[in-house]
Amino acid sequence: MQFFPSMARFRQCFEVDSIGDVAVAVREQLAAADLKKAIAPGARIAVTGGSRGIDEIALITRTVIDCIRECGGRPFVLPAMGSHGGATAAGQKAVLASYGISQESMGVPVEATMDVVQVDALDDDTPVFVNRLALEADGIVLVNRIKPHTSFRGPHESGLMKMLTIGLGCHRGATLAHSQGAEGLTRMVPGIARAMMKKTRVAMGVAIIENAYEKTARIACMPADQIEQREPELLAQAREAMPRLMVQGIDLLIVDEMGKDISGTGMDTNVIGRMMLPGVVEPEVPGVSRIVVRDLSERTHGNANGVGLADIITRRLFERIDFKATYANAFTSTFLNRAYIPVVMETDREAVSAVFDLLRMEDPSQVRVVRITNTLKLERIQISEALVGEFGGDPDLEQESDLEPLVFSDAGALL
Repeated sequence: MQFFPSMARFRQCFEVDSIGDVAVAVREQLAAADLKKAIAPGARIAVTGGSRGIDEIALITRTVIDCIRECGGRPFVLPAMGSHGGATAAGQKAVLASYGISQESMGVPVEATMDVVQVDALDDDTPVFVNRLALEADGIVLVNRIKPHTSFRGPHESGLMKMLTIGLGCHRGATLAHSQGAEGLTRMVPGIARAMMKKTRVAMGVAIIENAYEKTARIACMPADQIEQREPELLAQAREAMPRLMVQGIDLLIVDEMGKDISGTGMDTNVIGRMMLPGVVEPEVPGVSRIVVRDLSERTHGNANGVGLADIITRRLFERIDFKATYANAFTSTFLNRAYIPVVMETDREAVSAVFDLLRMEDPSQVRVVRITNTLKLERIQISEALVGEFGGDPDLEQESDLEPLVFSDAGALL
């Protein structure tokens, strides 16, 4: 019988900075950015919706819509998520509905299309495509979270500029933006977004920053001409606020679930310390040797992009994969290796046992194991006795249970 080390539950204590009333904060910020000046009476305004799980995104979006109405505009929701949702209009509307953004909840139409129009070209002749509905709108209000990207580094990573380039470029534009790989995105995101802003009527940007507990820490609204300049500052704040693993040197990381609602790569590469892309330097921390992923989240709708970052997955996860949605995402990004299928084991027990066999350590009690729910929910983690001995005294780690054995059900599921 395989011997597993004992595990203890810990709470990771991150700095807390959150907004009490998100709707009030959105209203105040839109007023400070002079939304009324940007919205002409009767103007049709597209309010963008992305494919990420963002704290209170339905409330934020509805508040933006209400404010536009109060200014005399006629808002509608426009999915802006590149090739996500299976690269179909219906699929993208379904993704938004899963986040509580629908015609019923927003009180306005949700209009979607994958049709694009070429509006410009970059100096290297890369075409610039824009979603047809965005181009036809009298104005666009971009609503998105600012966050470090999972594939590249630059002054504009995940945020408003990327929502323009990738999100409103639809499948075709997103594919072209990724055509030069991860390093090319550093240039493509601001370059294409800059060109798109000249050809469309972007009125306002609503930037969201979350704290390490996935709660809204800041809302920043700005006119279109300030987006490019302000986003790097907001990105630096987001990087400082993001959650992380406070233990290092991990032999086995067990991830209970992955999915597109959690990260664009299913698991946040900034958390697991794996990029796995040509020309991109691998992070030094937290230093993870092997990763086991147990399942897909419900809200990812079968999209398992990023599964290739794992070493071993379970049969349960494999059977829930929607390969059409996963491959559409992978081909758009060009990062095909992130959609490769890892070793598949029948149960959680077999998956964990396989890693222990790979590690070939004489004393299993010294294996450094961490278990997390997903790469967003990092407040509470489990760590093995070897890590408790090294990091248990950290003032930012609060022990919440004694060391206990890993427990599996009779069917081999990790409890």
